[in-house]
Amino acid sequence: MSNRGPLNIALIGVGNISGQYLDTLGTFPDVRLTAIGDLDVSRARTAARKYHVPEAGDPESVLALPDVELVVNLTVPAAHTEVALASLCAGKHVYGEKPLALSPRDGARILAEARARGLRVGCAPDSFLGAGLQSAQRALQAGAIGEPVSASAVLQGPGPDAWHPSPAFFYAPGAGPLFDMGPYYLTALVALLGPVTRVAATARTARTRRVAASGATFPVEVPTHLHTLLDFANGPSATATFSFDSPEPRSLLEITGSEGTLSLPDPNTFAGPLRIRRFQDDDWRPLPVHGTTAGRGLGVLDMARALRTGQDHRASGELALHVLETMTMITEAAETHATAHVTPWHSTLREPHGSIGAVGDTDRGAVWCG
Repeated sequence: MSNRGPLNIALIGVGNISGQYLDTLGTFPDVRLTAIGDLDVSRARTAARKYHVPEAGDPESVLALPDVELVVNLTVPAAHTEVALASLCAGKHVYGEKPLALSPRDGARILAEARARGLRVGCAPDSFLGAGLQSAQRALQAGAIGEPVSASAVLQGPGPDAWHPSPAFFYAPGAGPLFDMGPYYLTALVALLGPVTRVAATARTARTRRVAASGATFPVEVPTHLHTLLDFANGPSATATFSFDSPEPRSLLEITGSEGTLSLPDPNTFAGPLRIRRFQDDDWRPLPVHGTTAGRGLGVLDMARALRTGQDHRASGELALHVLETMTMITEAAETHATAHVTPWHSTLREPHGSIGAVGDTDRGAVWCG
């Protein structure tokens, strides 16, 4: 594999989200999409023809291609760990859709395998690399609202039942409003405020079965409405609501400081608007937004450039593991009605805050490939 020129990547999993990645990745000169894989080979070949990708096949045949350097894992959440580990065993770096895995233990296995093999792990969401949230980060660093004190996050709506062609997996373990949409809000908050240390939560499920647009019904296996309180290591606290039980769609992300409040863009997007209101203001004022709005795949681009230069990439596996553990602890706190503590985390985005914590025997070397 060459360490110069575009990074050769393969995409595995031609689901609903893959089109957004394929549209974006084809515009980046730093990467070259060389193969598409899916359990449904005909679907992989159709996508390859549409996007002029030279190779297509099942996942195993794609992972066997010697020129593939990085695998973009867009499989359903239940397959994230298996495909990530298989990619690492094949000697490929891996960038996955969120969540990193279904459990922190499996997420730690992925990172341990990568460390043992000298490979890297990246993970969505990468929307915090877009213009809106990068501009918010610059405003915070410039002291626009003084010292951050608190944050509020809300994601609510009726759920994906009516628009997604196969919505059942959104209500299976590894999804629900917390694991499906929570990563956007929690990753943004962690990127801007630092690591989470403690959570409390409540959770409810409004309906035990849902109806897809096709008329088919399916079971609901996860909470569909959650409220949580979060403490951050750097001092701020936050409240967050994640719900698939509201007829009114709503997205809110705000950070309040000692001198004012920032209203951030929807963290599932890459642009603005970004607004500020200080105590002396009569109303919100827009702030300038600068940066890229290319869309999903920015994390892959950032990772590809980092691999070529030897620098750190920002949508990292460590960040994703911290967010995964935070979501897991939110779920545990809701079940036990007790405060749950989150492992400290080290990230290249901010000053170090410690390690990803004890991961047991998985931290001793290659643990899966043999």
